[in-house]
Amino acid sequence: ALWEILARVNIIDKFLFSCPSEIILLLIENIKSSEIFIHIRYSLLETLIALFIGTFSGILIAILLYLSEKAVKILDPFLVVLNALPKTALAPILIVWAGTGIKGIVVVAISLSLIMTIISALNFFNSVDKEKIKMLKTFNANKLQILFKLVLPANFVNLISIVKINIGLTWVGVIVGEFLVSRFGIGYIVVYGGQVFKMDLVMMGVLVLAILAFLMYLVISLIEKHYKHKRKGKENE
Repeated sequence: ALWEILARVNIIDKFLFSCPSEIILLLIENIKSSEIFIHIRYSLLETLIALFIGTFSGILIAILLYLSEKAVKILDPFLVVLNALPKTALAPILIVWAGTGIKGIVVVAISLSLIMTIISALNFFNSVDKEKIKMLKTFNANKLQILFKLVLPANFVNLISIVKINIGLTWVGVIVGEFLVSRFGIGYIVVYGGQVFKMDLVMMGVLVLAILAFLMYLVISLIEKHYKHKRKGKENE
């Protein structure tokens, strides 16, 4: 409301900041013409593909590392270095390697979430109660049995938290990729709006991006709540 008022009384410049009413009107106009749905479809598809591949691959690699202490000792320094690299700065190189279009954008998005997923998941696996692990070992359980009977079930909520974080990281990667090579998508709307100095278009893109990210986060939160409720019910029984 304050933003709208300040724009209307010319305290802030509409040309530089736009105003909520103009952003909403532009969004309605794009919804009526169905143009916005084309951009949403492209960005959402890229994000979902990258989110699934980045999260699944990261957890799978973390599982393999958990099962091999030698591999962890060898790869740990490399993981730290890769995590420290500015992936958005490397986006042009990744796109050249992977190719333009959806493939390149997805690779950029995966690069932002993959290493973080591996490091976080591995830390969660290693933080499981050591006494419970010792108890399973007294029953001659091997590392694979410990993983599937204790470590993964104990970390289900933590893995969901990783997915929540990856939603944001994946969207960042997709938008950066669309800045560079795409002719469609939310990132394209934002960069095009900036190039032609249409701040209402830029803000509309940001608004749509925020709504999509929130809806994805909400879906994961509902899954998490359902699991916690189910688990609590079992514990009460």
